[in-house]
Amino acid sequence: MTTQKMSQLGKIKNIRKIKKIRLHHEGTSTLIGSLVFLIVVNAIVYYGFQTKVPFFCVCTVSVVVYGIMTNFFRCPMRFYGKDTKNIVVAPADGKVVVIEEVDENEYFHDRRLMISIFMSLVNVHANWFPVDGYVKKVTHENGNFHKAFLPKASMENERSTIIITTPDHGDILVRQIAGAVARRIVTYARAGEECYIDEHLGFIKFGSRVDIFLPVDSEVCVKMGQSAVGNNTIIAKLK
Repeated sequence: MTTQKMSQLGKIKNIRKIKKIRLHHEGTSTLIGSLVFLIVVNAIVYYGFQTKVPFFCVCTVSVVVYGIMTNFFRCPMRFYGKDTKNIVVAPADGKVVVIEEVDENEYFHDRRLMISIFMSLVNVHANWFPVDGYVKKVTHENGNFHKAFLPKASMENERSTIIITTPDHGDILVRQIAGAVARRIVTYARAGEECYIDEHLGFIKFGSRVDIFLPVDSEVCVKMGQSAVGNNTIIAKLK
């Protein structure tokens, strides 16, 4: 493990002791704008009706909606804390919806093991790097907004593709995919930079999916339908 990596992990440990849960900065403008909007709506209802029943109904709905949005943008501080050699950790929270060998024809043009994690509205939507290495290539493709759990979403939806070169196992492909509700993919990965498990790869707003393409001889460590925890759950081991 490099000195840079050790220093970085030490900082993460210290942060983790102080604060385990925070809100992701990607939600700042959305949460502030929504709060202002809901306050205005509630004020209009409060002063626009003689009876306060409509206000209490609208106020209750507003609190619930804003609570869901706040929950969506939570960003827990997580530290893997174990040896990362040959390990692939979950890049996102959610349900494992695909484990199969596929023909990956966009970059590899050969057979790959594909593992997909679907994030619902109640999941954390921050994405983590699944392996240590360096970022070789980052691309973004516009597309449709099919439901993220559908197979065609992987190639037809709006998506960002990140190629990570590992020290011992060649290239790994990670793909952030927008869903039927998601309308913005944020990717922090930059070509030419080193990347490590424990670092954020990006963020997808409001319902989405992350695919990862591994060598076909990788050992799968999860099952279909299993709930994965980003940066914690080992989804595969590289041979």
